[in-house]
Amino acid sequence: MTADGHPRATPDAADVVDVVDVVALGESMVTFLPSGPGRLADVASFERGIGGAESNVACVLAAAGHPARWVSRVGADGFGEHLVERIAGYGVDVRAVRRDAHRPTGVYFRTAADRATDAHEVAYYRAGSAASAMAVGNVDPAAVRTARVLHLSGITAALSRDCLELTRELTARRPGRPLVSFDVNHRPALWPDADGPRVLLELARGADIVFVGDDEAEHAWGITGGPEAIREALPEPAVLVVKQGAHGATAFAREAGGAEPGPPPSGSAREDRDTGSRPPLPAPPGPGPVFEPALHVDVVATTGAGDAFAAGFLSGTLRGLPLRTRLRYGHLFAAAALTTPGDLAAPPSRGHADRLAAADAGAWGRLRLGPGWTHAGQADEEAITP
Repeated sequence: MTADGHPRATPDAADVVDVVDVVALGESMVTFLPSGPGRLADVASFERGIGGAESNVACVLAAAGHPARWVSRVGADGFGEHLVERIAGYGVDVRAVRRDAHRPTGVYFRTAADRATDAHEVAYYRAGSAASAMAVGNVDPAAVRTARVLHLSGITAALSRDCLELTRELTARRPGRPLVSFDVNHRPALWPDADGPRVLLELARGADIVFVGDDEAEHAWGITGGPEAIREALPEPAVLVVKQGAHGATAFAREAGGAEPGPPPSGSAREDRDTGSRPPLPAPPGPGPVFEPALHVDVVATTGAGDAFAAGFLSGTLRGLPLRTRLRYGHLFAAAALTTPGDLAAPPSRGHADRLAAADAGAWGRLRLGPGWTHAGQADEEAITP
């Protein structure tokens, strides 16, 4: 039985042990996007999409060429099938997703207005969802551990007591665990009591890479002294990334050398796949802080931009790129999401992103990206540079 008194669903797939770059664990929901502007009460029709912080990261990383796995639970219903099929369509390994015959797949509706405005409305129907029943006893540990990076967010911890127990287990510091990436994702409405901020701080302290906005650090923890003050409150993570909205982002790295947590090198990529061992991540970049300004973007919608930023930074981490370049990758992937109406956007090709990320400070500051920029080839880059 789970902590909320429901029977645990029996896993319906074999253990997954293939090594991947990233495992993302968390709830995804079917998203209903309005066909036009207006209040939810007035919108006549919606288009179906998908949304979920962790699955968004997995999809973007898979689209960027990184083997990625999504671990979650969905209902044994049409919405669950839609989620699994769409996420698999991005190239994500979904074999560790369990179907729950007793609980539904979560859904939500939102208006077209930007989240930053008072006109924005969101209606969630996720209470008692299949994903909220994720627990230590019903998540395949091999599917989680056979990754170079495990990506989590604070949203999962807020879904139920079982989900919180699972998140605590996965962020506990112990030998042999994957590198743990944690996006704070403070959502006050999800927490049933006032303990949310304290729990999020506890979980972040157990992670190796942490993403947090300066605004959510203020709202959750009352920290108003900027990135340095947030770092003082979170000295434990090897890398801390403080997102500062349209201003940019600051990254701190605790160490200048030494291997990231992980097993010793294996003989080959084939050996890694066959034996389930993980190749080590590159040594941490030099000590921070490093600040990198955000790009000028013609924003279509902000939904999913934070997830895309995390995916871009993790892509750079997996490739062993310098800290500043990792931040630029985050900004570029976020720009792809900002110039697309849905929750998910294909990132720029690796070659395109590498060329833009290699720009000098002046050229970087002059870039202005609009809808469709990710499709621009090398010959078209002058068209997006004023």
